[in-house]
Amino acid sequence: MGDTSAPLHHSKAELFRTLGHPVRIRVLELLETRPMAVRELLADIDVESSSLSQQLAVLRRVGLVTSTRQGGTVEYALATDRVADLLRAGRELLGALD
Repeated sequence: MGDTSAPLHHSKAELFRTLGHPVRIRVLELLETRPMAVRELLADIDVESSSLSQQLAVLRRVGLVTSTRQGGTVEYALATDRVADLLRAGRELLGALD
């Protein structure tokens, strides 16, 4: 995830910039429960197919999700449980700010 030659704080900033889009966060939240096909994600996220594809490409490029093709279906999953840990930490932090 990110450029290994960049200082860690630059890589962290890039990670948080990637997470700074509501559709990307929603995709990651949905994938916390199980891997999902694009059509399943579209059913839960009110966004155009092309926009979802762009956001999935960003998440895949930075290594937060993986994709596998099964026949004509592409299924996405969290790349690691650490992504779910990060989302959980965000929820806890926001809860603590109330």
